[in-house]
Amino acid sequence: MQTIVVSLPSPESAIALSGYQNENLNLLSQQTGATVVLRGQEIRISGPENAVELSRRLIGLLEPLCSQGNPLSRADILTARQALEGDRLEEFQAMQTEVVTRTRRGEVIRAKTFRQRQYVQALKRHDLIFCSGPAGTGKTFLAAMVGVQALLSGDYERLILTRPAVEAGERLGFLPGDLQQKVNPYLRPLYDALHELIDPEKIPHLMDRGMIEIAPLAYMRGRTLSNAFVIMDEAQNTTPAQMKMVLTRLGFQSRMVVTGDTTQTDLDTRQPSGLAVAQKILAGVEGVAFCRLTASDVVRHPLVQRIVAAYEKYENHGPQHRNPGSA
Repeated sequence: MQTIVVSLPSPESAIALSGYQNENLNLLSQQTGATVVLRGQEIRISGPENAVELSRRLIGLLEPLCSQGNPLSRADILTARQALEGDRLEEFQAMQTEVVTRTRRGEVIRAKTFRQRQYVQALKRHDLIFCSGPAGTGKTFLAAMVGVQALLSGDYERLILTRPAVEAGERLGFLPGDLQQKVNPYLRPLYDALHELIDPEKIPHLMDRGMIEIAPLAYMRGRTLSNAFVIMDEAQNTTPAQMKMVLTRLGFQSRMVVTGDTTQTDLDTRQPSGLAVAQKILAGVEGVAFCRLTASDVVRHPLVQRIVAAYEKYENHGPQHRNPGSA
């Protein structure tokens, strides 16, 4: 058994490292097998020598993040562990300096996992990017952050965000209001992403000028989307014909990002998903990038990651593997 003490540079870095109700320290203990306790600005690590050394190295990797005053996430800790195991220290350290953008509140937006980093790099290098993965992995959020930043920098004249208005067990016709009011609930996640970077009061002005457009997929038919950064969200709910329609809208000096989760389609069970079909058809086509995020890339509440993993296990093994007493 061994005990060492690691001193942190400031109270703020100590708070960032420990996390809410010491959740980060508890995760470090789970990942290493050592006991990790915060005392003021000091971290006391005790346990078997190899566990203590692993904890020390992880804290050393994470300390620069904490010293910047940035909140430390579960994804940061798990990615640091992957970096140590896979000899990817340089890549991990590069991730800490690669800022995608900053929110209106000054918060730094960056990739938190290696696959997210690959996705961000694809967003900046390719004209057509497909990104699939479960909820909470940052598919739409990162695309919107890159797209808004590109718009504000003058790289594109327009930012177009679209998604199919497919209901999860509901019907648009029963909702009150005109068509725009009916589809607005389906476009709400796109508005939420915009609000992170742009003052909500300015968004209507940018929309009136045509610089930002948020519309259901049906509005894309018959158009050519030139000099635009286009994000199609919830693409698993497109039919193959709809997917082909929107992909062929891509014009000169434009970039398109297609995001979705093929395990969460709201289409009729007999209707194939346009996202799944497009991934098969376009595999190997030059200029098209495919990114796949998994449960380990979930950056929301840690419970979301466990929920996604539980559903993946259930779907992979089938209902016949449920506990006999389950409903």
